[in-house]
Amino acid sequence: MGNILQEFKQFAMRGNVVDMAVGIIIGGAFGKIVSSVVADLIMPPIGLLIGGVNFTDLKITLKHAVMEGDKIITPAVSINYGNFIQVTLDFIIIAFAIFLLIKGMNSLSKKKEETPPAPPAPPADIQLLTEIRDLLKKQG
Repeated sequence: MGNILQEFKQFAMRGNVVDMAVGIIIGGAFGKIVSSVVADLIMPPIGLLIGGVNFTDLKITLKHAVMEGDKIITPAVSINYGNFIQVTLDFIIIAFAIFLLIKGMNSLSKKKEETPPAPPAPPADIQLLTEIRDLLKKQG
């Protein structure tokens, strides 16, 4: 049992697993921020432009709720396409932000790769011959 726990500890403490966990946590928080931007900042003006519609209220009711007094006996059945539109916009914005992030990271890594390494110093005998040649040119 101790061996399994030791192996799990080594697995969990590797850099890739920790980096992935941090990425997932930050991604979840980023998703909430984007959802708020879409729901609270983008969709209200769009809804206003098309006649004061709240997108989350857009739906096609297939079957109305059956009520008895104030009690719902059978809930309504509906296709909530407005919520689908909002979630789709969330996805598009998140995907675009990730695209820009990856594009920026790729351009930074290309710049690092494009920097040519310094040429290696020539061997000592070549350096000596070059110096002799330069001296002969000066004298000559």
